[in-house]
Amino acid sequence: MSRPESYPGLWRQGWYRFARHLPSPNFGPRPEGVSVDLLVLHSISLPPGVYGGDQVQRLFTNQLDFGAHPWFEQLRGLEVSAHFYIRRTGDLWQFVSCDDRAWHAGKSLHLGRENCNDYSVGIELEGLEGDCFEPAQYETLAGLCAAVAQNYPIAHIAGHEHVAPARKHDPGAGFDWTQLCSSLGWSPQCFPSIADGLSKP
Repeated sequence: MSRPESYPGLWRQGWYRFARHLPSPNFGPRPEGVSVDLLVLHSISLPPGVYGGDQVQRLFTNQLDFGAHPWFEQLRGLEVSAHFYIRRTGDLWQFVSCDDRAWHAGKSLHLGRENCNDYSVGIELEGLEGDCFEPAQYETLAGLCAAVAQNYPIAHIAGHEHVAPARKHDPGAGFDWTQLCSSLGWSPQCFPSIADGLSKP
């Protein structure tokens, strides 16, 4: 995929103009000279399958009340983040500058390169792995992907399930990769799940 002309008015030091900003302490510098050329899609809800609260924002900013739900206890001590989070309503949040390294993919591998956090932008979708996502989320996601690609040399999009298949299964079979590909107009080769026939709801 060729890189479109950059639109610096959309970005300020890696922060996207059209996202609600809530800085996370869970980030670090990218390795020197790294090319940010991968988008990694995730799904998350806390507790699983419960939507509409602020628990994800609290998790990414180390403010989660672990006593608020029994399931949260397993997250105690976890320090994680993503660059972006898209609510079921399509609302967009940003926690880490895309110039920096968010902590979203963990131990991971993409096209022979380890440590996807080093060279990727992580996008969380409010949802449950395997379930479907809302039209508003696809609309926001397509716009976000296009905007990121205007500022960084994005060449591929993958799910967490593709870069860490032994550990993760999100966003899962309910995510429509073909729809995202069509909305963006990018080559199917940018989408491993389409090229490999992995996920077609």
